[in-house]
Amino acid sequence: MQLHYDIFMDTIEAPLGRREKRKQEIRTRIEEAAYRLFQQHGIEDTSIEQICQEADVARRTFYGHFTNKHALLGALGISRLYSRSEPMLAELMAAQPTTRGRLQAMIDYIESTFSGMNEIDRQLILIGPTAFAEDTEAQRELGTSAIDSFTALIRAGLELGEVKQDFSPSMLATTVVGTLNMLTINWCLDSDYPVFAKLEEARGMFEQLICKDTQGA
Repeated sequence: MQLHYDIFMDTIEAPLGRREKRKQEIRTRIEEAAYRLFQQHGIEDTSIEQICQEADVARRTFYGHFTNKHALLGALGISRLYSRSEPMLAELMAAQPTTRGRLQAMIDYIESTFSGMNEIDRQLILIGPTAFAEDTEAQRELGTSAIDSFTALIRAGLELGEVKQDFSPSMLATTVVGTLNMLTINWCLDSDYPVFAKLEEARGMFEQLICKDTQGA
């Protein structure tokens, strides 16, 4: 169990230094203040000045972390969804002993997260990746981090003898991440999109595609 969980440990960063920790705390304070204001007044009707007042920071401090409001929106979009995949999967690896259980818990987690989101959250998720439109390295990292984590999960399942070998772990991970991304984007674009029904369909598809048949086991 510990061996498979340790696969994820190389993705966890070393503890931050005091100065970097303080910088991260201020950045988080700005993001949280902006998120509160966006929920109260909407994105368009919230100004940088209001965000600075809410976060109790100077404008120069704001611009030390974000080049403009769009960059802040992008950061919020990333933190609201995209940056959560690695910690979520690491928790599943620790809590669930089987690949099937990890996939099931992953869908449960996504459904629970989506059920608590509203229109502002969906807007932020859509905006998130656009913040890196001119940063190809950041785009690459955003696109590969989730795939790398899912690949590790599937490789751990192979070691347990629970995963089919019809396709490579990286291809299976790409299929999972691509499917989840498309369901999320469709839902963010259209609040009437039946995302929860689609997630349940994806639950069954992932299980059939990845997990060995346990009947008779």
